Amino acid sequence: MQAIVLAAGKGSRLGKYTKDNTKCMLEINGQTLIVRLLEQLSRVGVKKVILVVGYKKENLIRHIGNAYKGIDIEYVVNSVYNTTNNIYSLFLAKDYLLKEDTLLIESDLIFEDKIFERLLNDNRKTLAVVDSYKSWMDGTVVKLDDQDNITSFIPKKFFNYDEVNDYYKTVNVYKFSKEFSQNTYVPFLEAYSKALGNNEYYEQVLRVVAKLENQELRALRLDGEKWYEIDDVQDKSNAEVIFAPDQETKLKLIQQRYGGYWRYPYLKDFCYLVNPYFPTKVMNNEMKSAFDILLSEYPSGLNVQNLLAGKMFNVEPENILVGNGAAELIKALSKVITGSVGITFPTFNEYPETFGYERVVKHVLKNKDFSYSENDLFRLSKVSDNLLLINPDNPSGNLIEKDNILKLLIELKKQNKRLILDESFIDFANNGEQESLLSQDLIDLYPNLILIKSISKSYGVPGARLGVLVSSDIELINNVRQNISIWNINSFGEFFLQIIGKYKKEYVEACNIIRTERERFFNELNKISYIRPIYSEANYFLCEVTGKYTATQLTKKLLFNNDVFIKDLTGKIGFENKEFIRIAVRDSKDNDCLIELLKQQ
Repeated sequence: MQAIVLAAGKGSRLGKYTKDNTKCMLEINGQTLIVRLLEQLSRVGVKKVILVVGYKKENLIRHIGNAYKGIDIEYVVNSVYNTTNNIYSLFLAKDYLLKEDTLLIESDLIFEDKIFERLLNDNRKTLAVVDSYKSWMDGTVVKLDDQDNITSFIPKKFFNYDEVNDYYKTVNVYKFSKEFSQNTYVPFLEAYSKALGNNEYYEQVLRVVAKLENQELRALRLDGEKWYEIDDVQDKSNAEVIFAPDQETKLKLIQQRYGGYWRYPYLKDFCYLVNPYFPTKVMNNEMKSAFDILLSEYPSGLNVQNLLAGKMFNVEPENILVGNGAAELIKALSKVITGSVGITFPTFNEYPETFGYERVVKHVLKNKDFSYSENDLFRLSKVSDNLLLINPDNPSGNLIEKDNILKLLIELKKQNKRLILDESFIDFANNGEQESLLSQDLIDLYPNLILIKSISKSYGVPGARLGVLVSSDIELINNVRQNISIWNINSFGEFFLQIIGKYKKEYVEACNIIRTERERFFNELNKISYIRPIYSEANYFLCEVTGKYTATQLTKKLLFNNDVFIKDLTGKIGFENKEFIRIAVRDSKDNDCLIELLKQQ
């Protein structure tokens, strides 16, 4: 078995990374793509590699030489790489195809060893490696029948997003038998090149071949094996995460992204907090039906957004502000609120980091469950100008009941002090909306109350970036508004606010489901010998890692080995010399998957 590697292209979309070197000399986590590929070919016993080179070929030849770990390397030069496409590169190497069975590989790929192992262990002689279509993929896709016959090749210009569930992306790794090359592929390659020129893709020839009867080309469907095609700097960044060389590097790279994990379909995110049971499919379909106009039209200004949010939460529009997530509102509020802020730790770091630690009066909890009451907060209020309460708390899930918060508010009102109350997770509490203070009557009664709520988390739409700030203090509202752009909400967020009223019943049911699942998940976590979960009224659990691993070790191990991402709380204020993680409550399937993995560790 030999291999032909197509490596003539420039890779101009990679900018500075390919200014002086060919694309396959791009480094991913310190190793060039071509060296990684040769290492893999060496491990599966390939003895000869034909490299088709062009752009900066001298650098590549100098980098690799004529042999690598038992592999003889021969070069074919495409001197017109800048005016031809890969069909011509393969045409130049066609005589090698005729000599023996061949692996055909494009050089801008990175993938797991398992792909080569499956390809070579498969008894079928001629195979195209394919993977079920995902959003990050680009280029030619195919359709398959039940016998893995390729029924159609669909180039990019004919892509139909209504059919994505039927599409498989060609990975650009192939196994050709010598007979297939001699009798089918090379004759069609020669004819196609002669008829249509050299500025085409070699897959166009396969598109013709697939229509022939009795030809041997079949598809090898991947089953979770990882791979990535690197065309630009974003691809490089994504590939470095997926193929991180060690646990520490992978965790660091994932943590630095702060989201966007849809790019990694293998990853299960138990770190970021979102409602897995809402929106419903019907609501999603309504959002999709309006996609074209929402994308092409400006959103309304802040006045309209506030009107819609006021309708959603039954408060007057002059008493509410819509933010691009709660984070925008927290930042704007920090510029308006004066004086110190009393905060119980451990906490959601967005608040102390935004207000500034120099303004924060810390109350660090010492009990094993990080629980506290309104009495603790009252004492904290004695030594601070303002008070912050996240209820249920993040990360502990501790809940202070509504009646007790009202008692606290009365005392704070007497002292002319404000309570900043974050209710981002209140809908998940056992009594749900009954525990919320977000009502016109209460904000009118307590002008010292500032309510913040993240819509993104509880309503399961973090991509829409929505949050609200509510207060009857009109002067404060107006001052906060001065720090917010008039067009801070995009059209998709606005449309969500417009239609959410139709789905209130479904939302309430979704919250009921997550409460039930939370109880079940809590009981299962309690069965893990080295995990101590703390009861929570939110959609996450603070868990102590009591043995076997440190919190960081467990986090790294799950991410690197299983693509499961949990929140490591090591180093956070309140967790000094302690081992704690936070685990989100996802749907029952994902939760069961995590439980099984924890049992196996």
